Amino acid sequence: MLPSAVIEGLDPAAEPSGRRPRRTARDWIVDFGCFLLAVLVGILAMDTLEQEPDLPKAVEAVDQLIGALACAAVWLRRRWPVGLAVAMVPAGLVSGTAGGAVLVSLFTLAVHRPFRYVAWVGGACAAVQAVYYWLRPEPGVPYLGAALFGVLLTATVAGWGMLVRAKRQLLLSLRDRARHAEAEARLRAEQAQRLAREAIAREMHDVLAHRLTLLSVHAGALEFRPDASREEVARAAGVIRESAHEALQDLREIIGVLRAADADDAGRPQPTLAALDELVAESREAGMKVTLAGRVADPAAVPASVGRTAYRIAQEALTNARKHAPGTEVTVSVAGGPGDGLAVTVRNTAPEGGVPRVPGSGQGLIGLSERATLAGGTLTHGPTADGGFEVRARLPWA
Repeated sequence: MLPSAVIEGLDPAAEPSGRRPRRTARDWIVDFGCFLLAVLVGILAMDTLEQEPDLPKAVEAVDQLIGALACAAVWLRRRWPVGLAVAMVPAGLVSGTAGGAVLVSLFTLAVHRPFRYVAWVGGACAAVQAVYYWLRPEPGVPYLGAALFGVLLTATVAGWGMLVRAKRQLLLSLRDRARHAEAEARLRAEQAQRLAREAIAREMHDVLAHRLTLLSVHAGALEFRPDASREEVARAAGVIRESAHEALQDLREIIGVLRAADADDAGRPQPTLAALDELVAESREAGMKVTLAGRVADPAAVPASVGRTAYRIAQEALTNARKHAPGTEVTVSVAGGPGDGLAVTVRNTAPEGGVPRVPGSGQGLIGLSERATLAGGTLTHGPTADGGFEVRARLPWA
């Protein structure tokens, strides 16, 4: 029940074929109604012809013939709206029975074409109306009144057609805006999904790198100490088993975020600054020389996002020290307060001897910089004067 002129624009799957769209059921009803209106106006005009005593019979016959042809031409109004409206201008000058067809053609032109066409053809129709009533005045009606009525009727029909055109254009523009809104919503959803995947990838790197480094350290100790006692082997195997179990557990929780409707409801709570002591103790059990030099008076008062970022920075820095500077002394310092911000520093001494390059080095520091930036802070890193390495982060604490 929509006009064929707007169906193609409303259907997102439709492709312009270059051909005139087929009439819909609504089009057939409207076209038939316009034809009946043109015929009805022509019949009423035939009654006025009989009231003109001086009108020759031949002129009356020609008038009725042109009116009949004009009514039949109404069915072509969708195919050639401009041509039909232009052809109706001279027809309206010589035939009173074609008046209904002239109005229908003008209405069609206003619906399907821009205003400049309507202005030219509508102006010509108004001028023709004035000339027609001058040549063939209405019996009992003043010329000025008949001419003004004709001009007013022409302007009303043209305005009605332009109103219909404006409503159709509004409908199409709203549909375009809806399409753009849907496309933007899809893009925002894809961007949010991509950002979520990047966040999960960072979490996976931070967590698994820490666990797997512990596995590597203890497995290497077993490899280079074949003469170790049964107690030492059992202790190292227990640490390896526990680290592997924790790695699998963390991996399940991170992947569970992808399946959960809300990331905050999935798995265990993310570690915050309060878990820093446990992280240092775990590193000590792995054989690292770690000193926790600075503390925060009330770790629970640190905002969760800031504390989580500080924990991940310390975790990644300890992992890097274990990989790139094994056997060195590492100092972890955390200080700050509300309004002053939170400072996290992880420094290790210079390693003894050469350390082989670990594949994929540098990716963790890039991830830490991005994490600190997202939290509104900054992160710097680089070698120290004594040959060691330092990672320093500054995070906001409102």
